[in-house]
Amino acid sequence: MSESLRVLFIHGLEGHPRGTKALFLAAHFEALTPAMDTSDLEGAIATQAAALASFRPDVVVGSSFGGAIAVALLARGLWRGPTVLLAPAAALLGLTARLPDDVAVTVAHGVDDDIVPLAHSRSLVEGCAPARVRLVEVADGHRLQSLVDSGELAALVRETYARDRRGE
Repeated sequence: MSESLRVLFIHGLEGHPRGTKALFLAAHFEALTPAMDTSDLEGAIATQAAALASFRPDVVVGSSFGGAIAVALLARGLWRGPTVLLAPAAALLGLTARLPDDVAVTVAHGVDDDIVPLAHSRSLVEGCAPARVRLVEVADGHRLQSLVDSGELAALVRETYARDRRGE
């Protein structure tokens, strides 16, 4: 059963609008997963910026490459709302940005991730206000399938939104 939160999902390199996480989010929220050309970083950022403007989400969720796009949107000031980053590949793409202090961000990363090093997410949240930016280390690999299977992904979205609303 979906609820009224509007979620923009930014898929990863191997993801797509009909992928597991996209379908999960669509089943739990009013969700949009725009297709994008993952071979064109600037084009992907532009695609998601346009989706932000037209869809006006409550929460953005970015997975791997999509997490890097979400980090770029935050860094460029194109998005300033609650954000869930799933094993964000920002450092792998050369996107070294500090997360904003005025936005609730949850970074979830698998401790057994063999694609994006967990150290990249630890570094991304380092120095951030702990009340605003949280790192959740998950007993899983890069795909973070356990978050979907357990329903925890929906809980992370709701919790990040609520934390942003409370101003924590």
